Amino acid sequence: MAFDLHGVLIDWDPRYLYRRLFADPADMEDFLARIATADWYREHDLGADIAGSCRRLARRHPAHREMIMAWAERGEEMVAGQFDQTVQVLAELKAAGIRCYALSNMEPDALVARRARFPFMESFDGYVISGMERVAKPDRRIFEILLRRYGLEPRATVFVDDVAQNVEAARALNMYAVQYVSARRLRQQLRSLGLTELRPPRAPGQRPDPGPGQLPA
Repeated sequence: MAFDLHGVLIDWDPRYLYRRLFADPADMEDFLARIATADWYREHDLGADIAGSCRRLARRHPAHREMIMAWAERGEEMVAGQFDQTVQVLAELKAAGIRCYALSNMEPDALVARRARFPFMESFDGYVISGMERVAKPDRRIFEILLRRYGLEPRATVFVDDVAQNVEAARALNMYAVQYVSARRLRQQLRSLGLTELRPPRAPGQRPDPGPGQLPA
């Protein structure tokens, strides 16, 4: 199993920060559409220094300097928390003996912050993070890094992402990719792919499960 992080396990959105900074929601949306755009912060996912990136953008838009620099200085305020029900699915997969990996577009510093903030991040058996690899989804190379580094067979690997383009990129490599909508739907999708059972983690002293769930061969 490989999980995207933002949008699947972690509730990230720049609006969580910028709603605190803009009095007018329309001004906030204009800022995110014209200045702090997805194309701009994609460079962060590819490993660009965020503070330097913000300074360069602020020089082009001096009237918005304070708002732009907040991206670097208050970035953790863009994270509202974790999606508890999806975290529970992850825990159930681990309890069933399934190896789980994180495959995410994210800055290296953000990974450090997320690991410190969210205990579930230590559940993963490995990480492939775009800012460390200098390649980001949906580029097929980042999926190839995951498969090669951890010795995974594409047809026996399930990938979960909330972005359709990333799901299609994984499918092009013959991975079992599903688009995340909700934890409930994810459970249904995993069962349809052959994961025979998802169970909550055992309580201390509880007898072991009879065996792990199975992924498609």
